[in-house]
Amino acid sequence: MTSSRVLPPIEDVAGHRLDFLLVADMVEPGSRVLDIGCGDGSLLALLRDRKGVDGRGIELSRDGVNACLAKGLPVIQGDADTDLADYPDDAFDYVILTQTIQATKQPKVVLEHLLRIGRRAIVSFPNFGHWSVRLDVVLRGRMPVTKNMPYSWYDTPNIHFCTIRDFVELCREVGAQMEKAVALDASGRPIRVTLPWWAWNLLGEQGVFLLKRR
Repeated sequence: MTSSRVLPPIEDVAGHRLDFLLVADMVEPGSRVLDIGCGDGSLLALLRDRKGVDGRGIELSRDGVNACLAKGLPVIQGDADTDLADYPDDAFDYVILTQTIQATKQPKVVLEHLLRIGRRAIVSFPNFGHWSVRLDVVLRGRMPVTKNMPYSWYDTPNIHFCTIRDFVELCREVGAQMEKAVALDASGRPIRVTLPWWAWNLLGEQGVFLLKRR
């Protein structure tokens, strides 16, 4: 699995990424949290400072782990594709996987582990069904390079492109209940209008889901 956090940051005036603020709003204060693919620890630090969580992290890259440790965050080096099986059931209140599931080798297995390890799971990912991506493929005949997917086809860490509708179907397959689902626009802000899945699949650049076991 490749290290996460490949998106260019879209931040508020305080320097917090907008998608991280949305994730933080889904987490209850004082919760036990595992952030998988935690990058430099920005989300974990936000959850610690704003929500007082008991947070832990897993990050593939040594540079990311070092950055987390410099922030005083308890993070270990690990891989979502191989290491989640070692965690016991219900070890955390929330397990978070942001902008990483598309970079795992077995997304379905990883999602099943999230729902086993945590009482709830929060998953976000870039939406390959966005209208700009479709237009790029249809008109240019090329794999798209966008703000949310900034790599060329030959060096991208993303090996399982999916759409919002694909992920909704995966949730049904693994028996996950969607407590909250949000589509984000190009600025990282939620699309406020209530729309059917096919419309979110067309207009949302990212999807963010709060899940629990049925």
